Amino acid sequence: MYFALQGIVDPALVALFAALALGCAGVPGLFLRKAGPGQVIAAIITILAALAGVPSAVILLFTHTTTTYVLPWNLPFGPCELVIDPLSVFFLLPVFIVAAAGSLFAIGYWPAAEHRSTERGLTFFYGLLACSMALVLVARNGVFFIMVWELMALSAYFLIVTEHEREDVRKAGIVYLIATHIGTAALFVYFSLLAAHTGSFMLPSAGSLSALSPDVPLAVLAAFIGFGAKAGIMPLHIWLPTSHANAPSHVSAMMSGVMLKIGLYGIFRTLTFFHDPPLLWGGVLTVCGISSALLGIAFAVAQRDLKRLLACSSIENIGIITTGLGVALLGVSSHNNALVYLGMAGALLHILNHSFFKPLLFLGSGAIIHATGTREMNMMGGLGKSMPRLALLFLVGSVAICGIPPLNGFVSEFLLYLGLFRQLNSDSLIYLAFLAPVLALVGGLAAIAFTKLYSSVFLGTPRSPAAAHPHEAGMTMLAPLALFAALCLLIGLVPQMALRFVSPVIAFLYPPLATSALPAEYGAILGKLSLLGMIMLTIAVFVTLLWKWRMGKSPVTSASTWGCGYQRGTARMQYGATSFSECAVSVFNGVMRQRIERPTLAGLFPGKSRCTDVPTETLLELVIAPLFRLCGRSFAFLRHLQNGLMHVYMIYIFATLFILMLWAN
Repeated sequence: MYFALQGIVDPALVALFAALALGCAGVPGLFLRKAGPGQVIAAIITILAALAGVPSAVILLFTHTTTTYVLPWNLPFGPCELVIDPLSVFFLLPVFIVAAAGSLFAIGYWPAAEHRSTERGLTFFYGLLACSMALVLVARNGVFFIMVWELMALSAYFLIVTEHEREDVRKAGIVYLIATHIGTAALFVYFSLLAAHTGSFMLPSAGSLSALSPDVPLAVLAAFIGFGAKAGIMPLHIWLPTSHANAPSHVSAMMSGVMLKIGLYGIFRTLTFFHDPPLLWGGVLTVCGISSALLGIAFAVAQRDLKRLLACSSIENIGIITTGLGVALLGVSSHNNALVYLGMAGALLHILNHSFFKPLLFLGSGAIIHATGTREMNMMGGLGKSMPRLALLFLVGSVAICGIPPLNGFVSEFLLYLGLFRQLNSDSLIYLAFLAPVLALVGGLAAIAFTKLYSSVFLGTPRSPAAAHPHEAGMTMLAPLALFAALCLLIGLVPQMALRFVSPVIAFLYPPLATSALPAEYGAILGKLSLLGMIMLTIAVFVTLLWKWRMGKSPVTSASTWGCGYQRGTARMQYGATSFSECAVSVFNGVMRQRIERPTLAGLFPGKSRCTDVPTETLLELVIAPLFRLCGRSFAFLRHLQNGLMHVYMIYIFATLFILMLWAN
């Protein structure tokens, strides 16, 4: 049916109008006096836009269509072109899906009746963020790109500081604002150098530039800083943990599931300009990617804050994607088509997968916080008994993000492993095989992090009164989670179909693969993986049903277990989030620099005391913040020049004009 519509309406035009509708979704609520209807109207408009935009994007993707529109404007920067090609369409899919799911989730999570002062602005900027991200993906004029990029950055800032009455939220907003504008400054340099090189502010066509020009490395470095800061690649990630943790959860889902990918899109788009990328580029991306993956998940293991753990794991997943892109770029430089395909397929498929399981986890964390009123995992426990549906859906996301079959996270990492191990039989780039054990270590740490998260939140006994009396999330909150869980399971069970979504993008990025037999070859391998996943799921369902049947037939009795000599078991006797991961965290403590306080016990009967392990933002707290303080002290003398006296300011102006006149003569 969708493909039949192609002859009636232009799917590219539908996708553009759907993107604009996202930006207008929150406008009615600004003018309605009564709280509530505006939020519902915004959700309806967003869902309808997604229902129109997703099929249109799928049509454009599978028909390999590139459509160009020219907007009339009078600015002296060349024509303002909007171009929809397979790369931009692929990144548009998560924009529509996550925006619609988050908008529906917000009705139950952030109801207008309880948040009258913030709901209108939150709803408006949420739609504006989704619209600006979509426009970034289709912008082909460098100046227009910067405009909508800045609109995206400012929309995200206003969403982050929704609860601006809290000091930690304001600090998170300031860190984000500084980081994003440093990245934007780098993009100004990038587009200026690109315009000087090509003679136009229009983005070059694929493969039209040579990387051997002397000014190209500086432009590419500026692009990596600007786009990498938005993507959260280490060491450009400093804004990410605090921003994701302090934003409303559906905003965190949008930022992690989509906005980080917009930074990756900029890197992908930049690399398409050059037909001869040097080996160094791929090496830098690979090293930065694997470092981000390893350090990101190491920091995640140490977290006690539920949302900060998820935020740090986003750095890990962005690192995996960047590693795949770097491996593909090494394949391009060494003319290794199989390496190009596996690296690119793994990276693109992981982009799609992360856009599903990370919003599932962030929205799930929002439901948990909504029920318990805290983000501190050490204060939770036992929620699985009171929130069984949420516990099941959150378990799907946790298994998926750990890369465990039969869910989608395993598929993309499996392709990347294939590319790395394949180099053992190659004559070049054999050292890439050494990345496989590092990637396995990343997966092991991810398993530790999410076992810690799930067990400390849903298992055991409650550790606080709020956790003892939670409430199950409503349908408006559970439905988006169920959608993402179904998508995670679907891709895991039929990965060969998911590979079809990335094949048009790979052919667009690297045309020599358009006629290659590699997609069919690795599609067959994923078909066998699909069969294995089906068998695993069938066994799991059979064992579950058998267990339930046996439990129903047998009498159930309860009795206290041996309490190790204690008269009564308490919640303090079970593992907490911090104690569970203490051993693993100690291995990386040289990098994390935790603030550790241990009590000094004295006497036969010591009094009450406590110990704390607080993870720090190493780069931000030990490097960047001291540099800012040093700059502040260095320029403190300038404060004396601003004394509020008008006649002194007039003397400054006169002196400046006099100096300029002398300089001119």
